[in-house]
Amino acid sequence: MIRKLVFFSYIFFALGCEKKQKNQSYLALGDGYTIGEAISNNESWPMQLVKALEEENILIDKPKIIAQTGWTTTGLKKGVDLAILDFPYDWVSLLIGVNNQYQGKSIEVFKAEFQQLLSQAILFAGNKSERLFVVSIPDWGKMPFANNLDQEKISREIDDYNQVVYEVCIRNDITFIDVTTLSRTTDSNPHLIASDSLHPSGSQYAKWVTEIIPFFKNSSND
Repeated sequence: MIRKLVFFSYIFFALGCEKKQKNQSYLALGDGYTIGEAISNNESWPMQLVKALEEENILIDKPKIIAQTGWTTTGLKKGVDLAILDFPYDWVSLLIGVNNQYQGKSIEVFKAEFQQLLSQAILFAGNKSERLFVVSIPDWGKMPFANNLDQEKISREIDDYNQVVYEVCIRNDITFIDVTTLSRTTDSNPHLIASDSLHPSGSQYAKWVTEIIPFFKNSSND
């Protein structure tokens, strides 16, 4: 009788372990927006995203981030090449391009390199394109840093770059998440601006996360 009780206890324990949800992995590729320039690491949008998803019972480990302030698509490509990656990852994000625009780089070169990065990102997601999302380029022309610059020109060029990003995403059936609209509301919402007067604050990134979460919820239910 005792042996039977021990046996059944082991079975229930094993079943309980199987039901325990395993944490998923997440790779974030980008630039200064992805690392959270001018704010604390925990306020960056990938870190806030993981925390918010936990409340939705979507458990993800601390994200692997390959990003650096000032990186163009060329810089990110080099960073990816040098990184040690344990892929496939369960989730992958890509946000890049603002420094191409800021440095006056060719938009045609950007288009070609962005496509290359997107192809790599799909590979890193185990060729599951539904587990990859692209975040639009924010409009830094709406920040106080740009007050003495041609803000309308900056906004037009950001739109041009985002159009390229959007079209590449559509051709590759990749989810495109717009945060540019949010980034243009800083005039009436100064709390959305970081202390350097150029980058988003943690509060703005929290709003980005709100826009991103439905992607995870919908993809997790597929």
